[in-house]
Amino acid sequence: MKSLMSVKRSTGVFTALPLLVGILSLTMANPAMAEQQQMLRTLTVTGQGTEMAPTTLSRVQLGVEVQGDTAEKVQQEAARRSAAVVELVRSRKVDKLQTTGISLSPRYDYSNNGEQKIVGYTATNSISFQVTTDRAGIIMDDAVKAGATRIDGVSFIADEGAIATAQRQAIQEATQDAQAQADAALGALGLARKEVVSIQVNGSTPPPPVLYRSEALSARAADAPTPTPVVGGEQEVQTSVTLQFSY
Repeated sequence: MKSLMSVKRSTGVFTALPLLVGILSLTMANPAMAEQQQMLRTLTVTGQGTEMAPTTLSRVQLGVEVQGDTAEKVQQEAARRSAAVVELVRSRKVDKLQTTGISLSPRYDYSNNGEQKIVGYTATNSISFQVTTDRAGIIMDDAVKAGATRIDGVSFIADEGAIATAQRQAIQEATQDAQAQADAALGALGLARKEVVSIQVNGSTPPPPVLYRSEALSARAADAPTPTPVVGGEQEVQTSVTLQFSY
């Protein structure tokens, strides 16, 4: 009886051994599987980059405002002056010329015991266009001579090439900033970064135009013998880069 039990136990031991050896052999033959089973240590940092793009274009907004006793007369006079201004501006070969507003509204007088009384009408026609900044001043002056009564503002814009160059430089700066942050954090812990696990570029969209508004523009254009000075500036281009490093 004891002999039979010994045989059964021995058989069970020898049956389990090949299975165990097979698992060990599979693990040793596929080291990548063993690495995947280990947790990957990573550090994620975001770097910032800022560059300036020179503005060489101006987006000019101007218009005609007319007041009078009747709506019909006011609208006709505004249309006549606006047509002359548009013809003048178009002859200067500007870009992106468009109408930005047309309005006709009554003017009220409340002095008679607070009662509302129409005393006249105001018509306004507005246009905008884009031109190189060095030409913006003289065109505004000539537009006023042609009938424009309002200069609502000037937006300074960098051209697409300058913005693209500034964006690339900002991305490089942001990437270097992220690397420096990672080295500082890991170095403080006695560690070192290894491979880049992921890269994400954020916020590299073109910046909005720089808007300049001043009532002095209209006054200067109306009575000054010299061209209205228009000086552009710079547009700020910002971007961020997020890097994930293994260590």
